[in-house]
Amino acid sequence: MGVGRVWQVKMMARILIPLPSYGFDPTEAAIPWKILSENHCEVVFVTPRGEKGAADAIMLTGRGLGVWKWLLRARRDGVEAYGEMEKSASFCNPLKYTDVEEGEFHGILLPGGHHKGVREYLESEVLQSLVARFFLAGKPVAAICHGVLLVARSMDPGTGRSVIRDYKTTSLLKSQELLAYHLTRLWLGDYYLTYPGRTVEDEVKSALATPKNFLRGPFPLLRDSGESIHRGFSVRDRNYLSARWPGDVYNFSFAFVEMLQEYGVLGKGRRGG
Repeated sequence: MGVGRVWQVKMMARILIPLPSYGFDPTEAAIPWKILSENHCEVVFVTPRGEKGAADAIMLTGRGLGVWKWLLRARRDGVEAYGEMEKSASFCNPLKYTDVEEGEFHGILLPGGHHKGVREYLESEVLQSLVARFFLAGKPVAAICHGVLLVARSMDPGTGRSVIRDYKTTSLLKSQELLAYHLTRLWLGDYYLTYPGRTVEDEVKSALATPKNFLRGPFPLLRDSGESIHRGFSVRDRNYLSARWPGDVYNFSFAFVEMLQEYGVLGKGRRGG
């Protein structure tokens, strides 16, 4: 028998993206959605009541950010991707938190957002239990910014401790969170502090076996892009991937695609530069 053309079969990985009803970061949800979709993934959104969610309007428009709008508003490519995502069938028809099971998906991705509306997402015992089941099943889990806080709060039922207790991770840095707060507090108050009195970094560190497992990465100054993913920073430890802020989102998203490929649930697709 002669050797014919070899075709690479690409699996359709099914990835879950939970969101709050309101207040998530548009870039941290939409860029991963776009990259996953372009790499043959079926993205399924889930919200508290199965109703279409909405991103933080201040991040989308920049209204209220004053002279710091250029620095703090969502990146333009994130806003554009959000516009596309907002019209997609999956985003317009999400499932409810209580209607999904870990066994129905190949992986889970957890965006962030600092608006206090994300508390219902971060504090959801349903989501925390779901995240723990993904860890126990050894499936790919990815979290960025405040999404890492949801992971840190997810407890292993066997130990009663955080599922990332013995993992290396990053998250939104304390310096980043406090800088945004101090730049805008005169007119926005504690808008940038999801939990006034404690930062994301502090709580995530408290869930770890040792503070040494928290990796800060290079100074978060330049944002990455599809052509410059090396500017971004993400931390991979086994089946778990984490990143700090929207400036890491391309590095984070393509690293998650590579993880899915490594786990055999996704064929080879496109990658950033």
